[in-house]
Amino acid sequence: KSGREFAACCPFHDEKSPSFTVSPTKQFYHCFGCGAHGTAISFLMEYDRLEFRDAVEVLAHAAGIEIPQDAQARDTNAPRRDPLFDAMGAADRFYRGELRRSTSVIEYLKSRGVTGEMARSYGLGFAPERWDALTQRVQDKTAAETAGLLIQRDSGGFFDRFRNRLMFPIRDTRGRTIAFGGRTLGDDKAKYLNSPETPLFHKSDQMYGLFEARQALRDLPRLLVVEGYMDVIALAQHGFVNAVATLGTATTASHLTTLFRHTQEVVFCF
Repeated sequence: KSGREFAACCPFHDEKSPSFTVSPTKQFYHCFGCGAHGTAISFLMEYDRLEFRDAVEVLAHAAGIEIPQDAQARDTNAPRRDPLFDAMGAADRFYRGELRRSTSVIEYLKSRGVTGEMARSYGLGFAPERWDALTQRVQDKTAAETAGLLIQRDSGGFFDRFRNRLMFPIRDTRGRTIAFGGRTLGDDKAKYLNSPETPLFHKSDQMYGLFEARQALRDLPRLLVVEGYMDVIALAQHGFVNAVATLGTATTASHLTTLFRHTQEVVFCF
C-alpha cells in the first residue's frame, strides 16, 4: 500500500525497487520504469497472454458476472462447453498419471531425446492399451463423447478413442486442453490420431504449441511452423521455443489469421 495506490516491482521488466503502481480509484496500472500501463483486461492480455474475450471471461467469472452472449452462444441446442472442458481436464490428468507409471513409454521418450522437463512443459501423457481405461474414469460419459474422448458402441456403452498412444494435449490460448493428438506405440495403421472436430476443437483454426510459445516468450518476433508434435518439442528443447505445428492438415487461411494475430513473421520449416 502506498497512499491511495499500491506499489510493486513491475512484472513486465526486471527491477529491484518498485516502480509499478496500481490505482483502485482510477482503475489502471502504470509502470514508471518501462511505461507499461492499462486496465485489468489489458493486464491479463499482457501478463497471461490471453485474447481479449478470454480476459473478459476470466474477470467476469472472478466477479460473478454473466457476460452477454451472441446468438450462436445462446443456441439452446448447442452443447454446454463447461462439461466438455471438465472431461478434457479429467482425461489430461489421467493420461499424465499413466505416463508417470509407464517405464516403457518413459524409455521411449528418452530414446527420442525428450527430457522430463519438456514432457512436463508440454503435458505429455499415455493412453493405456485398454478399451475402457478412460471410460471407467470419466464421470460424464456423454460430455466425454462430445469432446471426442469416447466412442459410443452400437450395442450401448462407450469405449476409449485413444489406446496405446503417446498423448499430446492441444491447448487453447488460456491453456485449457481442447483436444489430443496420439502417436501410436503399437502396430496401428494410423501413426497419429487426432481428436475429431468438436464444439471445442476446429483443427483448421488451432496450432499445436502456440500456447507454450506464448508462455515462453513475452514477444513473438516470429513463429516457426513445422510438421509435427515431436518437431515442436525437439526445437523447444534446443532453445527454439517459438515453434508450432499444424494438426495433421495443410496450413489454411484460418491458420495464418491465427498466426499473424501473435507475430509479424511466419517461417515455414517442413
